[in-house]
Amino acid sequence: MPPVVRSVASLLLGVAFLMLANGAMSTLIGLRLSATESGATAVGMITAAYYAGLTLGSLYAHRIITRVGHIRAFSAFASVVSVAALSHALFVDAPLWAVLRLTQGFCMAGLYMCIESWLNGTATNESRGQLLSAYMVTLYGASGVGQQLLRLDDEAGVRLFMIVSILLTLALVPVALTRTTPPQLPNVSSFGIGRLYRSSPLGVAGVFISGAITGSIYGLAPVFGASSSFGVSGTALFMSALILGGMALQWPLGRLSDRFDRRSVIIGLSAALSLTSLGMIAAAGMDQPLALMLVAPLFGGLAFTLYPVCLAHTNDYVRREDMVSASGGLILANSVGAIIGPPVASALMTASGPAGLFSFVTGGALCATLYGLWRTRMRPPLPAEAQAAFRPLPQTTPTVSPLDPMSALRAR
Repeated sequence: MPPVVRSVASLLLGVAFLMLANGAMSTLIGLRLSATESGATAVGMITAAYYAGLTLGSLYAHRIITRVGHIRAFSAFASVVSVAALSHALFVDAPLWAVLRLTQGFCMAGLYMCIESWLNGTATNESRGQLLSAYMVTLYGASGVGQQLLRLDDEAGVRLFMIVSILLTLALVPVALTRTTPPQLPNVSSFGIGRLYRSSPLGVAGVFISGAITGSIYGLAPVFGASSSFGVSGTALFMSALILGGMALQWPLGRLSDRFDRRSVIIGLSAALSLTSLGMIAAAGMDQPLALMLVAPLFGGLAFTLYPVCLAHTNDYVRREDMVSASGGLILANSVGAIIGPPVASALMTASGPAGLFSFVTGGALCATLYGLWRTRMRPPLPAEAQAAFRPLPQTTPTVSPLDPMSALRAR
């Protein structure tokens, strides 16, 4: 383990506990509600509530952190998230769960801010890449592995909520005992959407569509799995394949975008996602669970890579000193997409069946493809050597933006 990563190992351990729990939580909600009368509609609204909370937290949670400090704020946020998780076991009630997920989303944003500002405070210009990579692997890896906690479900339906609550509480321990000095929150002012769109129309449209797609996948893919006779274990495996596939393909596709016009890569990626989604619809129609499982890593890899490639495309058209604020604005645009997407996708699932999720993804990816083709006629391509190097950033809060190694160029 590199020394700089070892210095923040306790923070990353806290992230691992958080993502093990949060990854399992979103899937658990989908499984619990999939058998109810409201089904996909309820899950879509609850998922939108979570992302609404995450967006509000990205805008306002820093006030709490500034007022009481990182460790106290982290402890408070983690405690509330843990209580909210356990409260789901009291009643299976969609409006109550929407309020609980809204609360969890706000607090998760606060937790991300605490962790990310700590990592920013530790990072040097030379170590940002290593810290960002370690953080990304921890986020995606723990979330993917956390799906397997669903195998511990019990007939009473309480055990998993207890396990999630325990993990969220355990996330307090390494952070509370860390000897790393709490830093100041970075001053991350986000670009307005209008200004961002004028700089990179395709970048803004792409991250919005990406948010709608990935938000719908996180919330509604468990409903699809439950409706496809995967069972709990099969749904857990399906979700792990989607998430870990998203982690695996980001780097190779991102490096490909460094060598060619990024708009062409975005167009190709979106078109491939449309075709893969159609393949998922066909496999679901023929009742081929094995085919769905085999295609899931590719589907997840394409879906989760759209955001970082669009982010890199936007960075090609903003000034170096504006990259951090531009990234923050794109994360918020992505969050807005994640609020809008799940209710629309759930309506399609209600109208056309569980595979309506993939119809939604097909439509969204096709929109990105067509818009990208139109943009190629509006602006000449940048030479490959003029493009900024690809660096994947997680879709958490704007506080993560300074971890991008390109932000070090601001000081030069």
